[in-house]
Amino acid sequence: MFDNFPLWPARAATTAGQVDALYIFLVLLSAFMSVAIFIMILVFATKYRRRHGRQAEPIEGSISLEITWSVIPLGVFLVIFVWGAVIFFRERTAPAGASEIYVVAKQWMWKLQHEEGQREINELHVPLGRDVKMIMTSQDVIHSFYVPAFRLKQDVLPGRYTTMWFHPTKAGTYHLFCAEYCGTQHSGMIGQVVVMEPAQYQAWLGGGTTTGSLAQSGQTLFEQFGCNTCHRFDVQGRGPNLKGLFGKTVQLEDGRSVVADENYIRESVLNPGAKVVSGFKPIMPVFQGLVSEEQLNELVAYVKSLNTPASGAAGTPNLQSPGIQPPTPKE
Repeated sequence: MFDNFPLWPARAATTAGQVDALYIFLVLLSAFMSVAIFIMILVFATKYRRRHGRQAEPIEGSISLEITWSVIPLGVFLVIFVWGAVIFFRERTAPAGASEIYVVAKQWMWKLQHEEGQREINELHVPLGRDVKMIMTSQDVIHSFYVPAFRLKQDVLPGRYTTMWFHPTKAGTYHLFCAEYCGTQHSGMIGQVVVMEPAQYQAWLGGGTTTGSLAQSGQTLFEQFGCNTCHRFDVQGRGPNLKGLFGKTVQLEDGRSVVADENYIRESVLNPGAKVVSGFKPIMPVFQGLVSEEQLNELVAYVKSLNTPASGAAGTPNLQSPGIQPPTPKE
């Protein structure tokens, strides 16, 4: 109904309808309260206008009135809070098996890389009807990945990963903006999301030139940096066995425990001394400034791939087990 309304973008993802419903509810609630307040002002201004012998009588106290104007607004606010929280957690919890795309924001462009290895700048191709998870970081300042047709916006921060996901429901080309002021050419940091039929998307994937998947590139870096000399498959490595690490709880030397997610792997490469795995020494060199954001993404993808039965070639360590701290980097 609103597809041709210029101030109402098309709905092209499963979350769009949920966000619109909450937004419409808030608009109608605000309109109702505004109209009710102005009507009461007019009624009371007319009824109690200055007249000889007419005087308003103050209310000394009314428990029922106090309860009414406290409980009703509280109930309304709780409805808004719960409704918004449900949508928020749905938007932030990607379904298992979602296709993953890594994003590096940079003044003034979006750099994207698919699991299969395809790279894009300011343009994102995704298949219709499939869950897509975005794993995003910034190379410089804070940016914000915003697709109005999906009703999704997520800040992209330097030094860490933030994630969002969507499920496209309508093929087409949709605007992509940076919604966080990031410098003098902020308005030019735009792009587009192209939602394609599955067959067309597969043809697009096969039409590009790639040097291998993201995980394969990460394995090459892993061996190039010598990470496999410490992160071994057996128990003799100076660093943890990384096979099956991703998503698991890691016990640290200081008694804490953390979940090995993308940010943990990233930190373990750049600053391995921050979270040292229990039973290992902090001997892993620091890779801060030695690897690019794209290389970090490849290393993270490789570590995550070690959770699957098909790992790297024999002799290549599995970057996924208790941690990436002590030895060498993998991101």
